[in-house]
Amino acid sequence: MSTAILTGQPVPGSSIEADLRSLGFDLRIAADAAEAETLLAEVPGDERVALVDARFVGHVHALRLGLTDPRFPLAGIPGAVTAQPAGRQALTRAMARENSAGGGTTLVDSLADRILTALDADGTGVHRPELGSLVAAVPADPQARNGARQAVADVDDEAVRLKSAVKARDGFFTTYCISPYSRYIARWCARRGLTPNQVTTASLLTALIAAVCAATGTRGGFVAAGVLLIASFVLDCTDGQLARYSLQYSTLGAWLDATFDRAKEYAYYAGLALGAARGGDDVWALALGAMVLQTCRHVVDFSFNEANHDATANTSPTAALSDKLDSVGWTVWVRRMIVLPIGERWAMIAVLTAVTTPRITFYALLIGCAFAATYTTAGRVLRSLTRKARRTDRAAGALADLADSGPLAQGLAGALRKPARRLPGFTAPVIALLGGLAVVLTAALTDFGGPWPVVAALGYVLTSGLAVARPLKGALDWLVPPFLRAAEYGTVLILAAKADVNGALPAAFGLVAAVAYHHYDTVYRIRGDAGAPPAWLVRSIGGHEGRTLLVTVLAALLTASQFKVALTALAVAVALVVLVESIRFWVSAGAPAVHDEGEPA
Repeated sequence: MSTAILTGQPVPGSSIEADLRSLGFDLRIAADAAEAETLLAEVPGDERVALVDARFVGHVHALRLGLTDPRFPLAGIPGAVTAQPAGRQALTRAMARENSAGGGTTLVDSLADRILTALDADGTGVHRPELGSLVAAVPADPQARNGARQAVADVDDEAVRLKSAVKARDGFFTTYCISPYSRYIARWCARRGLTPNQVTTASLLTALIAAVCAATGTRGGFVAAGVLLIASFVLDCTDGQLARYSLQYSTLGAWLDATFDRAKEYAYYAGLALGAARGGDDVWALALGAMVLQTCRHVVDFSFNEANHDATANTSPTAALSDKLDSVGWTVWVRRMIVLPIGERWAMIAVLTAVTTPRITFYALLIGCAFAATYTTAGRVLRSLTRKARRTDRAAGALADLADSGPLAQGLAGALRKPARRLPGFTAPVIALLGGLAVVLTAALTDFGGPWPVVAALGYVLTSGLAVARPLKGALDWLVPPFLRAAEYGTVLILAAKADVNGALPAAFGLVAAVAYHHYDTVYRIRGDAGAPPAWLVRSIGGHEGRTLLVTVLAALLTASQFKVALTALAVAVALVVLVESIRFWVSAGAPAVHDEGEPA
């Protein structure tokens, strides 16, 4: 239940009471500041409370944006302020000071606006939504009121609400081929009481059915899979638009939306590989390669963004050139399309699945993602090299968390901290790259079962510890986590392929999928300001260096068939540990809601 306290002189014919009730508020009327303070104290501390001027004139959606968004403890628009339980103390303090200063007399101007001013003076963070063409005002006289009412009548509240349900920045395919109608699906869902989480789950189920269709290996199955994959993406867009349309943000929804996209895509890769196998074509290595490449692309995105999240003196000629290109309309869409965001990527996969073969689909996916990764990474390297920025301890901590160092690397990092300080600032990514290349190339160039990959993995443990021995504040230190990801995933891929036994690559696919889930979970916890997963979890699954060493030891000690069984067991163990902890965290009351206005994945 939410409570709204109406303050100020009521206006005959005003719709404010009906509007607030339509938004789920229980109403209380206060004649003056003293009574408003009394009513505020009577509202239970675990409920949302709002102060609204009775003379308010504006759109219902302006009130919805200002008073019902669950992501912000304090929020306000002209003539209205609201507090969730986390913001009640600050609101109560501001109200007490205002009442003391005003002496509890009959309200003349807007108490809500005075409270907002007091909160700002306290340095309290108050969210003020962008209203755009929506009206929110407290007119001072009848003439101003008539003008505000006319302004309300001139703007279609529902049209604005539908438009704002769509992300401000999205890919070309999503913007022009999905969003023009998916927003209406979102409205249809809202009017029938469906939640974003239900739509997200429907999207996942649709994608899993698409994967099953692809696994049949028939042309009809491939066509159905392509159609269902697009349908899944439509629902994937709809869930976010429904959340923005009805402001139904939740902690569970943040977790579902963050993880299901990857689960859907990688399950579809597995379905394609199974379908190809039924037709006599083994493309598991391509499927695993596509998952490795796509995951490493995302780690590059996340690491770069975290490294520069709060950097100071954040200037770069390369960034200036990028901004200049974005000022030319057509270049904006070209640059968004060539990075192959989720909309373009899924459309390409769907079409190629329907009209070609799984092998061709994976070839196109690998080529497209490799080009996109090269383009984006090269641009970010240039930005980093030309940017004069000082990175913060928070950024260094986030990169260290993304590195996912286990007890071996962390122990070596502590021992090597002093000698690492003498190395040049650019050495961390170089060391991570060389150590990763050594273990991957050794696995690729030697026979399966030999000792040399183990030796290279021991060297990788050493270089991994040295790479994170000092804070990752260098210009290119954001490359360390993706280099480590590529080394671990690449080693698993190559050793499974070298085993040359039926089932080894699917087992490796499962292991990489489980570890990748852990890495995505780490990213979204950091984005939600909740910190990294607990240290016991990282230790229990070994860290990237421990898992890499373990896989090389298993390959050296076991036969190819035994190695396949060991990979399967390891995949199941890692998946169980990380899933149980992730579910516990994201459904807990303290887990944060992640804002979803970032770049397309």
